[in-house]
Amino acid sequence: MPLLSRRNLLKASAVAGAYGIGIGIAGKFGFAEAAPEPQLLTAVKTEAMLTEAGPTRDIMSWGHDGMPPILRMRKGRPYAARLKNELDEPTTIHWHGLRIDNSMDGVPFMTQPYVYTGDSFDYAFTPPDAGTFWYHPHCNTLTQMGHGMTGVIVVEDPADPQFDAEVVLNLRDWRLGGNGQFIAPFRPRDAAKTGTYGTVRTANWHQEPRYDAPAGGLVRLRIAVTDVTRIFSLKMEGAEAIVIAIDGNPVPKRFSLDLLQIGPGQRLDLAVRMPDGEGAVATLEDIRGTAPKTIASLRAVGSSLKRAIGDLGPLVDNPVPKADLTTAEQIPLVLSATAENASVESICGTLGYSFWAINKVPWPGDTPDPTAPLAELKLGKSYVFNLENTTPHAHPIHLHGMSFTAISSSTREVMPLVADTYLIQPDEKVQLAFVADNPGDWLLHCHIIEHQKTGMTSYLRVS
Repeated sequence: MPLLSRRNLLKASAVAGAYGIGIGIAGKFGFAEAAPEPQLLTAVKTEAMLTEAGPTRDIMSWGHDGMPPILRMRKGRPYAARLKNELDEPTTIHWHGLRIDNSMDGVPFMTQPYVYTGDSFDYAFTPPDAGTFWYHPHCNTLTQMGHGMTGVIVVEDPADPQFDAEVVLNLRDWRLGGNGQFIAPFRPRDAAKTGTYGTVRTANWHQEPRYDAPAGGLVRLRIAVTDVTRIFSLKMEGAEAIVIAIDGNPVPKRFSLDLLQIGPGQRLDLAVRMPDGEGAVATLEDIRGTAPKTIASLRAVGSSLKRAIGDLGPLVDNPVPKADLTTAEQIPLVLSATAENASVESICGTLGYSFWAINKVPWPGDTPDPTAPLAELKLGKSYVFNLENTTPHAHPIHLHGMSFTAISSSTREVMPLVADTYLIQPDEKVQLAFVADNPGDWLLHCHIIEHQKTGMTSYLRVS
């Protein structure tokens, strides 16, 4: 009798998943209609014009047309994608923020096999939530993401209010030298602090791009921070802008974008009321650091539509279950620095260092036998993360497969936002409540990728 190893189980589940695509999709959200023809996403090496120095070589993307495509899906409707790997190394796709079946989550060893050079893998799921999400590999992440493999997902809901225009911004840095070519992706001394910043900042792979929008109109500005390191402090100049959603979920109460800090992995939806005068410009700025930096701008065109933000209807809430705080079990999560262990060599890449830990345990790397789960959770039960940051640096902590609600903070008043990534500040203690409604092993990690790859990662088991 053959051994029933975790790797064999993963292979078997991949085959079963591929078979199931042809007849329909059944998951935690019930039986759905047959999946459509899969959208082909071919992982390739290519080149792109990122600076005036000439084409940057060794770009990684899905297809040769530059920036990864914006993937558009429909809430509650089946979606399918076929990853074809033409890179010279393994890869996967993780669908960041989407509450989908565990077998589709794209984490090697944990939810699926590697997709090796020349192989393909079929993903199929039905997104339960509308909003702005993104996709990226979960293999050799610092290199693959740092070289371009970060794309935006828009899940549409026909019930959403009508805007006059939509602009999607993929915010990310590049580590390039003066000749426009890639330089070393990280420095150990920076990985042990805030992370290694890029040298070229872009929105949609352009420096300070400008987009036209109807004068006096309402623009839905979808922003995804897909960078491996940079935290942004965003501000809008020249136009009224209000926050309508964070991490794909409508905010409980809309508020002006006077200044909002968001980190890698987080998304922000804004309603921008364009200036009335043709040619007037609204500018999205990052004021984190010594001087404001223009991210992108919107230029008013045509006669004023004379829209009012106050007339904008509500977004429909996503069907995220609410935790029962009277019965919720508490889970301590302490983020700290460590120097206990060196990371384990992995086909998905290692940085060779261990600087960070969760509950004093540094993640050993992408291996067949990782550490034990942080906690084993009962399906359908409510829980509260008591998350404490004992470090002098901020950490965007991301939970796969489920969403949580911020209920308290030791340093500030928090709005009860539903999210999948929380930017915890230095010395902050925060409570995040959620329902363990999605069975499987789910990663929990810092989305500053150097922190993730040097220990600040773990996982939860829901069964």
